[in-house]
Amino acid sequence: MSPTDTYHDLRGEMVYEMMKVGIEVEAHHHEVGTAGQAEIDMRFKPLVEMGDQMMWFKYITRNVAKRAGKTVTFMPKPLFQDNGSGMHTHASLWKDGKPLFAGGEYAGLSELALYAIGGLLKHSHTVLAFAAPTTNSYRRLVPGYVAPVNLAYSSRNRSAAIRIPMYSESPKAKRLEFRCPDPSCCGYLTFSAMLMAMLDGVKNKIKPGKPLDKNIYALSPEEAKDIHTTPGSLEEAINALKRDHAFLMEGGVFAEDLVAAWIEWKEQKELDEIRLRPHPHEFHLYYDA
Repeated sequence: MSPTDTYHDLRGEMVYEMMKVGIEVEAHHHEVGTAGQAEIDMRFKPLVEMGDQMMWFKYITRNVAKRAGKTVTFMPKPLFQDNGSGMHTHASLWKDGKPLFAGGEYAGLSELALYAIGGLLKHSHTVLAFAAPTTNSYRRLVPGYVAPVNLAYSSRNRSAAIRIPMYSESPKAKRLEFRCPDPSCCGYLTFSAMLMAMLDGVKNKIKPGKPLDKNIYALSPEEAKDIHTTPGSLEEAINALKRDHAFLMEGGVFAEDLVAAWIEWKEQKELDEIRLRPHPHEFHLYYDA
């Protein structure tokens, strides 16, 4: 049996174990990265249920791998000069069992859906303090590795932060795909932050601007300068959370204590700890300088 066969068998075993606990898996396949990078897609559920399933997902994949003498990592960027691992998150709003995102606007969206996109784009730096919550997250969110670094929306452009899937004409399938989160995040916090940003967009009728359907790499400098990008570091995202988190407090969904504790932990236990330690590459650059 080849290493590739072993890898495929493990992925299939992970899927079967997920099915045993009630997770509906829609698809699984090898991703574009090397070293056994894989994608296993779960069918949509309400927010809290999907948060639960994300916890089961990680537990199952790690333990199936361990049984085979392997390890699984959810680091967003474990390998230099290779594609990172994202957690593209699909979201839509429903009311009384009816989908609210289908309509006659761009890409078959409703006006409400566009407002939701506007809110998510406006608050994206804050949301990423939860959705891309590690220093390693920002090794992934860089140009050149199919990463969604541009804070724009599009039905075609995979380097845009928000993509509108066009697989189905069904109103129930109309949704947005937020491509910035990564699997190092906590699903409960990430999904909740996304929801609150979307609801703020609906409440305040925040327009998302024009879609970005051009090839980003072919844009002129004049066109590119108006496109905002994701934070360049965890520190930037945490600073955004400090400035812009009132929308998270609506309805008591988030609490000031939670936000303050998150900021304190990230600054003291991660940002400071990384900042104080020499990086291995610094020896290459400076050891005999």
